Amino acid sequence: MTQRHTFIIAEVGLNHNGNLDLARESVAAAAHAGCDAVKFQNFKTEDFVRDRTQMFTYKSQGTEVTEPFFDLCKRNEFQPEWLGPLKSLCDEIGVELISTPTSIDGIEDLRRAGCTYVKNGSDYLTHPPLIRAMGQSGMKVILSTGMGTQDDIDAAVLALGAAYPDNAVLLHCTSAYPTHPQDINLNRMVRLQSHYDCAVGFSDHTEGSIAAVQAASLGAAMIEKHFTLDHELPGPDHWFSSTPGEMAELVSDVRQAEVRLGSGDLVPAAGELETRDAFRIGVVAEIDLDTGHVLGAGDFAFRKPGSGLLPRDIDDYLGRTLVRRVPKESPLSPEDFG
Repeated sequence: MTQRHTFIIAEVGLNHNGNLDLARESVAAAAHAGCDAVKFQNFKTEDFVRDRTQMFTYKSQGTEVTEPFFDLCKRNEFQPEWLGPLKSLCDEIGVELISTPTSIDGIEDLRRAGCTYVKNGSDYLTHPPLIRAMGQSGMKVILSTGMGTQDDIDAAVLALGAAYPDNAVLLHCTSAYPTHPQDINLNRMVRLQSHYDCAVGFSDHTEGSIAAVQAASLGAAMIEKHFTLDHELPGPDHWFSSTPGEMAELVSDVRQAEVRLGSGDLVPAAGELETRDAFRIGVVAEIDLDTGHVLGAGDFAFRKPGSGLLPRDIDDYLGRTLVRRVPKESPLSPEDFG
């Protein structure tokens, strides 16, 4: 069994603030932090909101801001012409470019750009036409299940069609920012894996890296975490997103968790092999045993070191003749019997 490598995604989302240069810097910083992928949202605002009187309140730069939801989204749209240069940058520095579209045209933009993955937003979990198009795109589908019931997830999985299960990952997500410990429910991720027999992951909206490490230990194939260059940048998501330093710490913590999990093979650890013989109980001569002696019940004892015969082996050697002398307290070995 090989050591698992959890695929870690830096979710830039809106945190490019509508600026291509900031998007480029975010890609480079996420790669430097050790992430495997960087994710954006190539939505079109009109796909999901047109009422400009619908207000949205959020925290930004330490204050509460209220503004039209349409204006917030429109200002932070990912422009289609960014895909080419950002995909080239990702290819150059060795990370995947992932995005969340809100239309079939958006899916096609990602496919044409050569993206390997496409991801829904949890708000689109109950939008079968979009999910069906994702499943038919030829890209691997990351299906976020935030806010979803089992019926919602069943319908979405059905919509994935042939992409499920081999080209799909079901992402456990709690759509609360930040997510409180009592709402994380990582056992829901475990249930997704057992119920849908599919690779699963965790969209982590908690503070810190503890939940991500726990998810990796529970079998997450993928972890997504919001990412920003600076908590003090203006916008709704920067304050709870991970900075480059925080993301690097998360990546390191997850990688160490993977090392701690190991291979699962039923063999001693490398460090144990160095001292195993000294620590284990072996079979030693209770008295001086001469060449030609027939081993009997009173001739041996169980003591350290365990460098020769083990206690479990002794029945195989009772009644056998020694071919060389074994001094008292010396380990008995198979070679002593020829």
